[in-house]
Amino acid sequence: MTTSYTLPSTRSVVTAPAQTVFTVASGDLRLPANVQCWPTQQRLEADLGAAVTNLGWQVQRGHGVNETTGHGFIDSQRAGIEVFKHIPAEAPLIVVEAVWQYSHHVLAGLRTHKGPILVVANWAGDFPGLVGLLNLTGSLTKAGVTYSALWSKDFTDDWAREKLAEWLSTGTIEHDESHVRDLPALDSASPEVELGVALAQQLQQDKAIIGIFDEGCMGMYNAIIDDELLNPLGIYKERLSQSALYAEMLNVSDAEANEVRSWLDAAGFTFHFGTDETTELTEDQVHSQFKMYIAAVRISDDYGLDAVGIQYQQGLKNLVPASDLAEGLLNNVQRPPVLSRDGSRELYAGQALPHFNEVDEGVAIDALVTNRIWNAMGLDPANTLHDVRWGEEYDGEFVWVFEISGSVPASHNGGYDKSYSMRQPPMFFPLGGGTLSGVSKPGEIVWSRVFIMDGVLHVDLGRGHVADLPAEETQRRLDATDPQWPIMHAVLNGVSRDQLMARHKANHAQVVYAPDAATADKALLAKAALFNELGVIVHLCGDVAI
Repeated sequence: MTTSYTLPSTRSVVTAPAQTVFTVASGDLRLPANVQCWPTQQRLEADLGAAVTNLGWQVQRGHGVNETTGHGFIDSQRAGIEVFKHIPAEAPLIVVEAVWQYSHHVLAGLRTHKGPILVVANWAGDFPGLVGLLNLTGSLTKAGVTYSALWSKDFTDDWAREKLAEWLSTGTIEHDESHVRDLPALDSASPEVELGVALAQQLQQDKAIIGIFDEGCMGMYNAIIDDELLNPLGIYKERLSQSALYAEMLNVSDAEANEVRSWLDAAGFTFHFGTDETTELTEDQVHSQFKMYIAAVRISDDYGLDAVGIQYQQGLKNLVPASDLAEGLLNNVQRPPVLSRDGSRELYAGQALPHFNEVDEGVAIDALVTNRIWNAMGLDPANTLHDVRWGEEYDGEFVWVFEISGSVPASHNGGYDKSYSMRQPPMFFPLGGGTLSGVSKPGEIVWSRVFIMDGVLHVDLGRGHVADLPAEETQRRLDATDPQWPIMHAVLNGVSRDQLMARHKANHAQVVYAPDAATADKALLAKAALFNELGVIVHLCGDVAI
């Protein structure tokens, strides 16, 4: 007797038309963000399409506009998988991004695509398209997928057109990355090297725990560091559920939340309150955020965490106001005291509890390491990530807009009396909640990024300073991006705009202050020595005194 089975049907192979580029657009998971950003995306696609056409090629969009939702973004992983079934596997493919995007929406298709891949974004600050590009390219780097990247205001400038022509003819783009060099041999007798090595050995011996409130926020595949890479550093994950954080918030009393508010009022912190909770910040919103702050500290104490990350934007966003105000408080040494549930002891007294925004685990490693080095050197350990949002020339130097919704400590703004809270944008944060905002003070910084490339951990280290821009220029930059969010006018020493965009393997950059340039150089050396001792491959970017 012959046994027969129902075999799956074989999908016919789609052939790519000659001189044709296919495009896709990965979007947000949140419908309001996709709808609001769609007109900007359409303008970028039109600008890029004109440039491609002028070079003798034609553009075929890989998916249509959904008349029900009112936008043409790929808005889920399933949608992305279905779209890629109809794109010729060998065709040149451009991922066009004028917005923040969830990389996992297109990662499945890009992993198996055989033709050349280009990721492009518009050079603009109004929506985080550049941030989306950097996240996707960082995710592709981690995944081992070959790609090129390109950015332009409208793809009419000669540089962008030449790079686009290069990709169309060769399938790749070569960017200048001459600002990057490998770490040279270090002087083992240097006090900073000795400190870094000792701290690395202590970390590996005593170990540390980072608390993860739900992994994989906002499609950031590049932000997930596998245990096999993390554990050799001496760092281990405590996997937590955001439902536990929400439950703990319910156990925090109104009186305890009011004490946090009183502390901030006494410190001179400003809340920009309104009455319409759908568009303005309200008392009830920040009251909930204070409960989250207390709950996060208590759970961190329960598990003995050395750093903690809250996902929020998927999961909690429909339950409670934003986590960002709580995040900024956690990252500062001076912050409202949190007592144990029985009131017998203050938790993490006199310490910053490093928080890694959006559970970015590359940030978690960096924040933990930075906190320990800066504390050991007697420096303010308050550090934070920022989105690499946008930037322009000002007074002879390229000044980046580093901007993030949360986690910026008040000390970066010069104190609580120079900080304020505004309602988060409704398209991202439906239940509102306040920021911990301000303008980062002028000064010397060390910047960095931990990332996965070729299956191992790397770190880019650089030096920079925060520019002191006039108030009107600061406001112009805020108005061009998200005026509710904290901003840093970052200048990266010896690194141009295009060099950073070509090299950076994440949407986030980590920043920390030092009191002067000489101290910043010493702290960076200690940080390089620590990472090197841990086995992380260290790269120096730009003008670094090593």
